[in-house]
Amino acid sequence: MTRLAARNTISLLHITDTHLFGSPEGTLLEMNTHNSLNHVVNIVKQNETEIDFIVATGDIAQDASEEAYKSFMNIMGDLDIPYRWIPGNHDDLSMMEKVAYGAGIYEKLVQINNWQILFLNTSVSGQVYGNLSADEIEFLESSLQAVESDVSVDHCMICLHHNPIKGNAGWMEGIGLKNGEKFFQIITQFQKPKCVVYGHVHQGLDYVHESIRCLCTPSTCIQFKPNVAHFTLDKANPGYRILKLSEDGSIDTKVIRVTEFTSQVDCGRSEY
Repeated sequence: MTRLAARNTISLLHITDTHLFGSPEGTLLEMNTHNSLNHVVNIVKQNETEIDFIVATGDIAQDASEEAYKSFMNIMGDLDIPYRWIPGNHDDLSMMEKVAYGAGIYEKLVQINNWQILFLNTSVSGQVYGNLSADEIEFLESSLQAVESDVSVDHCMICLHHNPIKGNAGWMEGIGLKNGEKFFQIITQFQKPKCVVYGHVHQGLDYVHESIRCLCTPSTCIQFKPNVAHFTLDKANPGYRILKLSEDGSIDTKVIRVTEFTSQVDCGRSEY
C-alpha cells in the first residue's frame, strides 16, 4: 500500500469512462475520445492548480487494446500527478496490468493523510453489468476491518466502476452492480467509509444511500441522458470531478464541464 502526504485538505481529481481506442482517430458514436480526453485534461490544467491524486474508474479503453492504455498513461503522465486506475466492462484487466507493469497504477490501496482510498474491480468478462467476486468481497471486508483498527486512518473512500444502485434510466436496469445490496451491507457495518465514487452511467450524480455519500462523474466523452426509457445521449459536455477531502471527513465536491467544446455525437443511436 502506498502512503502519500498532502495538505490538510486533499485535492482529488476523478475522471472516468475515457473509452480510448488504439488509434487516436477512434470515435465512439462519432466523438473522438482521444481528443475529448485531451480537452478535459487541458481544462484541468487551466482550472486546477493543486491536485494531490487522480482516480480513474474504468472503461479506460473502448477496444481494450495495448495502444489505448498506453495513450491513457501518456496523457496522465503529462499531468505528472500520482494516479490509480481500475477496469470497467470494456476493459481487459490483464492487458492493463501488462501495460502498467512496474508502474503500480493498479494498486488497490492508497492512504493519503487520514483517508484510505480503496479500489475495487467490479468488471465481469464479456458482460456490461458488474459484480463483486468472492475474492473482491473478501478483499473489501478485510481491508475495512484493517482500516477500523488503524489509528492513522479516520475516513475511507471506495472507488468502483459500476453503479452500486439502480440507474436512473429504464435501459440501465441490468447494467449496474449485481450485488450492490451486498456491497452496502458490508460497508455500512463499519464506521469509516464516507464515500463511494464510480462511473459507468456517464452522468454527474451526488446523493446519499444507506448513510454513504455516492458520487458519479460524467464521462470524458459521451454522456447518457437520465430519466428516459431507452438509450439516449445527453447533449451535456464531457467533464471531470474535483473532490476536497478534509481531515474531519467532510467532502466538498463539484463537477466541471468542459467549455469551448463542440460535440459531434450521433444522438440518433439506440445503443453504443
